[in-house]
Amino acid sequence: MYAIVEIAGQQFNVEKDLKVFVHRLPAEVGESLEFSKVLLVENEGNVKVGTPVVEGALIKAKVLEHTRGDKVLVFKKKRRKGYQKMNGHRQSFTQILVEEIVG
Repeated sequence: MYAIVEIAGQQFNVEKDLKVFVHRLPAEVGESLEFSKVLLVENEGNVKVGTPVVEGALIKAKVLEHTRGDKVLVFKKKRRKGYQKMNGHRQSFTQILVEEIVG
C-alpha cells in the first residue's frame, strides 16, 4: 500500500514505515502529525485518485528529528571586473516516519 501526499508544498510517495525528509515543520520531536492532502491511494491494486484530494484518506506520521542538509555553495564571478562573491546555504529539514495510511 502506498500513497502520494502533499507535505509543506511538495508531493511525496510514501509507504508504511518509510522515513522521509521534508521541509522544516513546526512540530516538536516525538509529536504525531496527520496529513490530509492525500492525492492518490493504492491498496492491493485498487487505486483511488483524488479530485484534487481523496476524501477520508489520511497519513499519520511521527516527527523523528530536525536537521539541516548539506551546505550548498553559491559562487558568483564576473570575469575581468574583479567581482567575486561566495555565499553558502543549508536547508532545514524535518525527518518523519510514516506510521499509518488510512483510506
